[in-house]
Amino acid sequence: MATFGEKVYKVVKKIPQGKVMTYKKIAALAGKPRAWRAVGNILNKNRNPNVFCHRVIRSDGKIGGYGQGTKKKINILRREGILIKNGRAI
Repeated sequence: MATFGEKVYKVVKKIPQGKVMTYKKIAALAGKPRAWRAVGNILNKNRNPNVFCHRVIRSDGKIGGYGQGTKKKINILRREGILIKNGRAI
């Protein structure tokens, strides 16, 4: 049986380029709808380049954290076609 962390990584790996998903939605899809903070903590420790953590945002549209810095996260998302205005994905 997969751990919650493994389930989170599996969900995040499936986010296509040009799309984003919230921590809350990932928690629900991984089987623990109220564990959005745990999702953030799990992704903060990720070192696998095939798990696209930069595609995960907050429920209010704000970009949220990123291990390599928020500026880098915003730049990657823009390159993938995500519109960012005032620190929010739109």
